[in-house]
Amino acid sequence: MAEQSQPRAEKQDQQFTIAVIPDTQNYLDYTHQKAEGFPFDASAMFIEQMQYIADNLQSAGGHIAFVSSLGDVWQHQSKSMDPRHVERGFKRVPNPLLDAHFAPTEQVHLFEMPKAHEGYSLIAGKVPFSVVPGNHDHDAMWTDSKFPAAKQFNPKDLTTLGVLHPGGLDNFRSVFGADTEFFKDKPWYVSSHDGGADSAQVFSAGGYRFLHIGLRFDPPDETLAWAAAVIKRFPGLPTIVSTHNYLNTDGRRLSNAIIDGHRVDPVHNNPEMVWEKFISKNDQIFLVLCGHQHGQATRMDDNDFGNPVWQLLSDYQGRNQTARDAGIEMKGWPIQIGDGWMRLLTFDFRGRCRQSRCAPIQPTIRWKARSTRNMRTGINIRNSRI
Repeated sequence: MAEQSQPRAEKQDQQFTIAVIPDTQNYLDYTHQKAEGFPFDASAMFIEQMQYIADNLQSAGGHIAFVSSLGDVWQHQSKSMDPRHVERGFKRVPNPLLDAHFAPTEQVHLFEMPKAHEGYSLIAGKVPFSVVPGNHDHDAMWTDSKFPAAKQFNPKDLTTLGVLHPGGLDNFRSVFGADTEFFKDKPWYVSSHDGGADSAQVFSAGGYRFLHIGLRFDPPDETLAWAAAVIKRFPGLPTIVSTHNYLNTDGRRLSNAIIDGHRVDPVHNNPEMVWEKFISKNDQIFLVLCGHQHGQATRMDDNDFGNPVWQLLSDYQGRNQTARDAGIEMKGWPIQIGDGWMRLLTFDFRGRCRQSRCAPIQPTIRWKARSTRNMRTGINIRNSRI
């Protein structure tokens, strides 16, 4: 995949945009709505964000050709532990601080999941898109007995909170599974694994075809084997990978200390293992997108073939100016919203990828974009030409 002379798309096709939606759980959190005494409906930001994307799709005359959601779509879980982990002998221990915020609730079925469905229905049937499950999208998330919380929380040491572990994806599959109305029989939804916990899409933009692969949170080896097989089915297509947990805010492939899937259950691969086992060994992959850890980061590494792989963390959930403007005092556990921010990646075939951050919710700033470093992928896409 060394950089070579490539056939160019027609001039009118040279640019397109991928909308990247990270960590929307604080919009959909049922406690962040007027019905629960919150000063505004945070879910309205999510709906407006999705409407912005719908209004700017290529099918609507706009520039967005693909949409990737990076997980943590909703906030809460519905079970204390999923049956599979119970059968395997995992144990839950009390965690007063975290349990107060993430206790299982039927509100995930009554409000959070239906609102997520409402939002994604705005783009359904109009654009190829992917949604990967984050830790919050699992049926259960508990403090594991092997890593209990300390008697006293130390803000400088997150491990004193204990280590959370997620399990079960029935809730996720009911909204975003392979057999749902969003994806069933869609020609661009080319493969799935475990009922849609992992999935693959093909989309055309800029005169070329691309492969996108969505991986679950801390994917196990069976997921990585499935993903490698998908790449073999589509040789030559430049490939984008989206997954929830991959980079931290320092740009390191390192899990958050309070939810490390591999640490609790070695069947899961941590981010560095995902790089070593899968991403670095598949030369078609040129871009990795992730959320989960609160902030933004960019890194580039050469894969095993000497070609660059760009890796981007996008997570704006820590933004809370809308909450502050509503008069909420930030005491104790911080109120997080996201303020409507997302990442837009605009590609052209002069060798650049412009990153933009879009904040369609801000009352005084309807659009804010910052050009960041240009990204020369060096990927040979000549065989993917439409």
